[in-house]
Amino acid sequence: MKFTESEIVELKSSTSELKEAIVSLSAMLNKHSKGAVYFGINDAGNVLGQQIGKSTLKDISKAISDCIEPKVYPDIQTKKIQGKDCIVVKVSGHDAVYSARGRYYLRIGEEDKKLSVDELRRLVEKKNNYAYSWGSELSDFSLSKVSVTTVKKFVEKGRKAGRIEYAYDSAR
Repeated sequence: MKFTESEIVELKSSTSELKEAIVSLSAMLNKHSKGAVYFGINDAGNVLGQQIGKSTLKDISKAISDCIEPKVYPDIQTKKIQGKDCIVVKVSGHDAVYSARGRYYLRIGEEDKKLSVDELRRLVEKKNNYAYSWGSELSDFSLSKVSVTTVKKFVEKGRKAGRIEYAYDSAR
């Protein structure tokens, strides 16, 4: 089986390329909300294998959680591929813009493109749907037309779903 890079897969010869892999993971998260890096497979798709010490997986996990913001917690596994030890790192995350060491990237094909300020602003707007926010719309109804019972039920549903952190106090 020949491996190829894509918008959600990055190949690295070894963990000596961990810095670059972290950039790729953040770029994939920003584009597709998920991504994977294979250590022990070169860019041409040839399986080379990866030396795995007793702290290798822990070191990868720590580097990822230290360098990508907001925090992501990777799924890291060792895997025998064509009889050779490799490491597969998978990440997923939604509704945020991710940085690698304070810089923002987007996966374009097999490349990680550093975002300009304007591109970053557009990505934030897209990810957070700021372009149109129903919460900023003014209502034609006065407060006296709002059903206290409906508001109370709405707040309680939001609390149960973990989307609202405060208890219902009053409609005023």
